[in-house]
Amino acid sequence: MAENLFDLTGKVALVTGGNSGLGFAMANALARAGADVEIWGRRKDYNAKAAEALQAHGNRVAHRAVDVSKEQEVVDGFAATVAELGRVDCVVGNAGTVGMSLVEQMTSEAWHDLLAINLHGVFYTVREAARHMKARAEAGDAGGSIILNGSLSVFAGVPGVGHYATAKGGLNSLAKTLAVELGAYAVRVNMICPGFIPTDLGAGESLQPMIDATLARSPIKQIGRPEDLEGIIVYLASDRSRYHSGDTITLDGGMMAQVY
Repeated sequence: MAENLFDLTGKVALVTGGNSGLGFAMANALARAGADVEIWGRRKDYNAKAAEALQAHGNRVAHRAVDVSKEQEVVDGFAATVAELGRVDCVVGNAGTVGMSLVEQMTSEAWHDLLAINLHGVFYTVREAARHMKARAEAGDAGGSIILNGSLSVFAGVPGVGHYATAKGGLNSLAKTLAVELGAYAVRVNMICPGFIPTDLGAGESLQPMIDATLARSPIKQIGRPEDLEGIIVYLASDRSRYHSGDTITLDGGMMAQVY
């Protein structure tokens, strides 16, 4: 009988922004691999609908309305997650938003509002995860995985998303710092950087120019799908990645490997 090297049975995963788009794809992958999953999102109705879909895999699924831009909601939400599910083995810091504006035209409100969610909200979340995983390790139960959802804007300038790129670049640096700080507790910290993957986050905007540009630059002549993140998420959440930490991983059809 073939062995499932990436079985997550018995592990508990928390996915922020897990009720739609890339977050739901990652939560679904974790549940399919056997993990119990908690979803955070600001909208209770979206959370409930996503949780109902995940329950088809037969694992424990919970959901909680948490606005990650509000520190106390994150602190309370994490404590409630641990109380409900017993522990957290994997945290996916995915919650975020996006907007378009050239830097010279960007308002301070737009700048701060995005960073409050995409940067500060992830910081609050991974800080609570770090505290929980360190305490567990000191009690004799070492290990854990923290995964941050990044962007190709970490590597190159993208006009119109300076605030978004700033947040993702900051998270990339934070991930490497955490990997160093938490390594002694067998906690791995990595960032994944997907290429252009259409989701409902960009609903209402014309995506065809972006699709055409992506296909022109990508060695693999396909547009990414949310389910293309499933393999890397399950791998990073599993014990098979026990020696993989401090990395920034691209999933972009080879785009960043191609100079011209």
